This record gives sequence, C-alpha cells and structure tokens, in this order.
Amino acid sequence: MSGPGGRMMAGGGPTERSMDFKGSGKRLLRQFAPERITLWWMLGACVLSVALSVVGPKILGRATDLVFAGVVGRQMPEGGSKAQAIDGLREKGDDGLADMLSGVDFVPGQGIDFGAVGDVLLLVLAVYVGAGLLMLVATRLSIRVINGTVFRMREDIQAKLSRLPLKYFDQQKRGEVLSRATNDIDNISQTMQQTMGQLINSLLTIVGVLAMMFWMSPLLALVALVTVPLSVVVAAKVGKRSQPQFVQQWKTTGRLNAHIEEMYTGHALVKVFGRQDESAEAFREQNDALYEAGFRAQFNSGIMQPLMFFVSNLNYVLVAVVGGLRVASGTLSIGDVQAFIQYSRQFSMPLTQVASMANLVQSGVASAERIFELLDADEQEPDAADAELAREPEGRVALEEVSFRYEPDKPLIENLSVKVEPGQTVAIVGPTGAGKTTLVNLLMRFYEVTGGRITLDGVDIAKMAREDLRSGIGMVLQDTWLFGGTIADNIAYGASRDVSRAEIEAAARAAHADRFIRTLPDGYDTVIDDDGSGVSAGEKQLITIARAFLSDPVILVLDEATSSVDTRTEVLIQKAMARLAHGRTSFVIAHRLSTIRDADVILVMDNGSIVEQGTHGELLASEGAYARLYAAQFAQAVAEVD
Repeated sequence: MSGPGGRMMAGGGPTERSMDFKGSGKRLLRQFAPERITLWWMLGACVLSVALSVVGPKILGRATDLVFAGVVGRQMPEGGSKAQAIDGLREKGDDGLADMLSGVDFVPGQGIDFGAVGDVLLLVLAVYVGAGLLMLVATRLSIRVINGTVFRMREDIQAKLSRLPLKYFDQQKRGEVLSRATNDIDNISQTMQQTMGQLINSLLTIVGVLAMMFWMSPLLALVALVTVPLSVVVAAKVGKRSQPQFVQQWKTTGRLNAHIEEMYTGHALVKVFGRQDESAEAFREQNDALYEAGFRAQFNSGIMQPLMFFVSNLNYVLVAVVGGLRVASGTLSIGDVQAFIQYSRQFSMPLTQVASMANLVQSGVASAERIFELLDADEQEPDAADAELAREPEGRVALEEVSFRYEPDKPLIENLSVKVEPGQTVAIVGPTGAGKTTLVNLLMRFYEVTGGRITLDGVDIAKMAREDLRSGIGMVLQDTWLFGGTIADNIAYGASRDVSRAEIEAAARAAHADRFIRTLPDGYDTVIDDDGSGVSAGEKQLITIARAFLSDPVILVLDEATSSVDTRTEVLIQKAMARLAHGRTSFVIAHRLSTIRDADVILVMDNGSIVEQGTHGELLASEGAYARLYAAQFAQAVAEVD
C-alpha cells in the first residue's frame, strides 16, 4: 500500500511524551463521574466501617481498665475508699505508685468484675462485626464502580478506534495499539481493584485515628505525628524515582508486544528467509529492556514498605515511652495507653499501605496516560450534518483536479482528473509507489483529498456520509482478512442484510470458490480461524472475492485481488468478473497485467500522475510505458496460458 505505513514501521512506535502524572491521575479520576451515586454509598459504608473500627480500641481499653482495677482493688484492704488507699501509699513514701493508681477507678477489696468485662467484650465484638459487614458492602460497591468504569473505558477505546483515520493505523505498530487496548486497560483494572477501596479506607482511618488520639491525649497525638513528615519525605523521594521507570516499563511492554505480533503473523517468512536468529536476538533485546525497566521500577518502589515500617516502629517506640510516663504520673489510665498504642499502629499502618500502593498507582496512571494518548489522537473529520446521498446510484465517478500528499512537503498526487462512466471496468497499473492504492483510498475516503474533489454520480463524496459511500462499494484487499467462523459466515460478512445459503453458494460459484469449498470436510460449514488455517492463500483470496460479489455493490474495487491466485485461476476469475461487473463500475489494481486485458480503460500511473490511458490493445500499440511493463513482465506468461 502506498503510504507512510512502511516508513513508520521501520522507524519505531509513536512519539513518546513525558509523563504527566498529576494531569493523567485527575483525568483517570474523572472517569468515575457516572458512578458518583454508587461512590457516595460506598464512601458512606467506608466511613461507618472506619468509625466503628476506630472506636473499638477505646472500648477495648475500658475492658483493660476493668481488669487492672480489679487486680489493684483485690490487693487493697477492704472497707476503705480509693482516696484512703492512695493516702496510705503516700504515707509509706510510695508517691510514684500513688500517682499511678490515682488514675485507676478501683474499689479496695473488690476483684475483677467479670460481668462488666464480658459486657465490654461483647460490645467490642458487635462493633468489629459491624465494621466488617460494612466493609464488605463497601468492597462490593467498589467492585461495581471499578468494573463499570473499566467497561466504559473499553467502550470508549473501541469507539475511538472506529473513528480514527486510516493514517493513524498506518503510523502505528499493530502490537502497540493492541497493547494499549488490552494490557494497559487490564493494568488499570487491576490497579484500581487493588488500591481504590484500600486507599479510601486507609485515608479515612488516618483521619479517624487522629481525631480519637487528639480527643484522648493531645500530647501523645503530637508525639505520634512527629514521624509523619519523615514518612512524607520517604514516599515522595521513592515515588519520584520510580515513576519514570513505570512509564518506561509499559512503553517497553508495548514495543515488545508489537515485535511479537509482527514475528507471529510473519513467522512463515521469518523461517523462509532464515531470520529466526535475528528475530530471537531482537526479542532478547526488547525482553532485556523490559526486564531492566521492570526491575528498576519494582526495586525503587519496593524499598518503600521497609522504609515505612522502620518509620512506623519509631512511632511505636515514641508513643510507648511517652505513654508509659503519662501512666506513671496518673494522667492516663493503662487502658487508654493500650488504646493509644493500638491507634499508633492503626495510624502507621495506613501510611505504610498508602506508600506501598504508590507503585501500583504509578503503574496504573502510566497505563492511563497511554490510553488517553490513544483517546486524544486526531480523529477523521466527522460527516456533514446535512450529508448528501446519490438518489439513484449508477457508479459514475469523476476525479476533478485531485491533489493529495501524506506529508505536507511531499506531494504524491497532483491535479489528477479522470472520468469513469457507469459499468466501466477501469484498471490502474504502475510501479510500486505510483499512487494506485492511494487513489482507491481517496475514493473510499480512508484519506481526504488535499485539493480538488471526487464525485460519485455528481455528488461530492466529501459531502456524503462515509457509511453511505462505502455501502455502495465492494472491496477486495491485497491482504486477505478472514475471521474465526465458518466459510459461509465469512462470505456472508459482505452482505448488509441476512442472506440465504443459496445466495452464499451463488456468490462462491461466481468467484470459482464453490468447487474447493465442497471438497473440504464440512463444506461451507468448515470452521477456519482468523489466519485462514486449512485453506491456501489463493483459496482465501477467492473467499474474499465471493464476499465482495455478495455485497452487490455499485462500485467494485479489487486491490491486487488476484495477486495470490495461480495463473489459470486468474483467467477463470476474469471471466466471472466480466459477467458480474456488468452494470457496475469496477476498479482493478494489479501488477500482473494479464488480469486486466479485458478492462474498458487502463490507467497507467507514475509518481501520482496518469501518464497513459486507453484499452489494452491501444496501449500496446502506442509502445509506451504500459507496453514496456507488459513486455518485460508478462508477455511470455500470458502466451503460455493462451
């Protein structure tokens, strides 16, 4: 195909731009907007669950106070009051013990009140069960939100791919596009599944625990916050180092997938030309690059958790020491200190979790940016709101001073004018890169002309809806395309309506495919895969030609359609084409000139211009470019067939 595809394939993937973590992260969050109601319910369940979880240690501290008070009370003389017992200790010189017991609510002579302790434990159990059930609800809602968001993103990608011009796919490696549409979207899904609920829960826990700590002891709360700046610095430093590595990791993944896809689809040619070693070496290079990028990303982000655990242990030691001093002075009860130590753990753990999730978030945002690059790609121009339509399609085509260029500074077609009458068979020949396939792409509006216009039955195709235009054109590409299914389904794919088996078989007979199809084990019900395994290249070509015949188009386009068919089959196909092309305008593009001898008009193109036109006999008689091509390539082969 004429165009930039080959150049971009050799040059590599799309242009890479720097990672905009903040912008891409915000845009990813905006994808959740349609799920805002479910999100609010999920957030409400999380808030209640965290609130119950945060209250739990305080209630459990009450049980500890009851047990300690019972132990202390049992050791005191019965009959006196708490104040008398403390005064007695001071008289004995045990001021430190007296200060500590002044904060304990005990009754001298009474032991542990197991009934009260049991009530507290039952309350704690109910609180934690309630917190667990609410978190289960929040998790279920989170899964629904994430799956809904990913579902819409996949739909957006599919819709975007259908709106992208052919130019985009010519400039991209197929494996790179597939990687964005599959690997990156799956990575986003996994990232959100692993981080979204946990992240919300961790942030709410931090807020709730801070509130409880300041309510119980502002001094200990400030002590617990001493290590927070250190945690922030650690997270920021590690995140800054690992983020570029995650970006590189997913870009390298896309390049590796592109290489694998190319080598798989062309594995026969790789073996024929003995390029297995070169292919394997290229794979090793890409795989090594992916290993290096992945290792650096995971290592840099992996040191986050050990560092955060170290900071958490510092926090634990500070709270335990200061809390012990507060208990010794009687300012806090031992149950409150126990609760505070639990809170310090609850406070440090979410910080550690948030920091350890940074690598997942960075990886997910890197994938999101690659998807947004796809979604932001320039689309084909939308159809006009007042699109025109030929009232009675006849197949009259006119190119009026048409100019086109793939790149602004490199003209390909300049001021080309051609008129094709209904029912004519027009053959387009010329050397590679002459603009033959580009001409058909312009007719199909895969590309837009940069000058002049193309009309179909007097209507400018730029003013027609693409679907209306293409519905009247049947096309057989030089690269056959089949999908997984039966042969009958593949032929019926060309029809815009439900067709009968008889119509499918008639199209196959017209394309001379019926005979070989009936020799297959299940005939028309034979199942083939998307590579067409089980049928030859020529047979695949015949199936695609039958598909085009079944579409009953006004215009028939055959782009190198018989390039994979043997010479004898070509002659049979030309006879069938002559019969089926009656009443249709047909464009045939072929290097093998033996296939277009019966064409009404032959256009000889070179460097985007028509250098000759006429019938087969007229062009041979003129002894110009066509005659030279014919004599050099095919005169002897055609003589043998005749």
